[in-house]
Amino acid sequence: MGPSTFTVKDKTLQTALRMYEFAWGMAIPLLRTVPRLKEGFAGRILTDPLPEADIWIQAASGGEAFLARTLLSQLRTAGPTRVLITTNTRQGKDIAERFAPEISEANPELSVFSAWFPFDRPSTMSAAAARVNPKLAVLLESELWPGFIHAIKEMKRPVYIVNGRMTEKSLSGYKRFPAMCRALAPDAVLAVSEEDRRRFERIFGSGLASVISNIKFDSLPAAAKDASTGNVDADRPGWAELLLPARSPLIVLGSVRREEEGRILDIIRRVRGSRPDAVIGLFPRHMERVDSWKTMLSEQKIPWRLRSDGSQSIQPGNVVIWDVFGELASAYAVAQAVFVGGSLAPLGGQNFLEPLAHGKTPIIGPSWENFAWVGEEIFSSKLVIRVQNAKEVAEQLIGLTDNPLPGADTAARAGRYIAARQGGTRKACELIEKTLTAL
Repeated sequence: MGPSTFTVKDKTLQTALRMYEFAWGMAIPLLRTVPRLKEGFAGRILTDPLPEADIWIQAASGGEAFLARTLLSQLRTAGPTRVLITTNTRQGKDIAERFAPEISEANPELSVFSAWFPFDRPSTMSAAAARVNPKLAVLLESELWPGFIHAIKEMKRPVYIVNGRMTEKSLSGYKRFPAMCRALAPDAVLAVSEEDRRRFERIFGSGLASVISNIKFDSLPAAAKDASTGNVDADRPGWAELLLPARSPLIVLGSVRREEEGRILDIIRRVRGSRPDAVIGLFPRHMERVDSWKTMLSEQKIPWRLRSDGSQSIQPGNVVIWDVFGELASAYAVAQAVFVGGSLAPLGGQNFLEPLAHGKTPIIGPSWENFAWVGEEIFSSKLVIRVQNAKEVAEQLIGLTDNPLPGADTAARAGRYIAARQGGTRKACELIEKTLTAL
């Protein structure tokens, strides 16, 4: 598929890009003072050079970086191919740096590089695109960057949105700029649901979008289970053997967001009141919240320790603030009960599918709009427990800790559910492979 027709001569687009350029010019000096943007600032303003690449994948944060790994794990090219993965966050950067050598080792035809995503100022993005000189570009999920799309399309290279999601709120915002959206339309959108497909076509025009199964389903391998106990088998992570006290259950509060922290504190108090023998693993969604959690727990006189201080066994009743990346999945695997955050405040939810792959029935709050593509069936089948408030979350966590569900049965049912919905990654790879072959 070649690049769609595009011309910057459109006066509306010219005006919009000039205003966008001016806004970024005013904002960048202020952004230098934002703590989470200080790191990598040289890359964000393009002082640090970007490598040349055949494929440029923009993975905004950690979740999208994992999607990039899944995508590249199935990509097959006719010859040596250089892939640049850019990201906006430290978590995304760490994930990309960690899996890049794994991808290259599994497929020597692929050379994978990672870098910070430059600020989306049109002039900066034009310079970035000229340096990278990609044959095609991929945006993952829901973030649209006008400067980036404009720069790639000016080079007459195709831009694809893969695993595309769009909320009604986002659609309302984009509908205020119809001419610019049409001018900056990508060359194809692979959306995760029929509803998302229709939303993309309402802003970009008909015929651009199609539906694939969400790539997240392809990143959920069935976990090995011990059928006699319903728990994870001998593949227990090393940290579990070292840190978890014998006979103390682990209760995981995963991907907790700032906006729901007060409710999470309530859950912790209630759980500790009923199960003082439990260890509670607290996983903030963003690492900059670790210090705040240390303060909040200390003020409540709740004993805590950092995961990075893992030199001796944790005392029962302690909250472990997980300040180490990459261990949430293994924590799900050994937990007796799991809550997945981003769901007790109107935030749309976090990935509650991952615990299922480890035989755990996740508990979530009422907000799950980001995962509406999964469908209500997942609740009616009782693979996921949805409740309305912190009190009900605590009750369910305590109930599952007292009477764990059969892990092997949960894993088997989840495996069937997931397998029936896999295959989106291969369709996305076919689009990329076809494009590379045609160039």
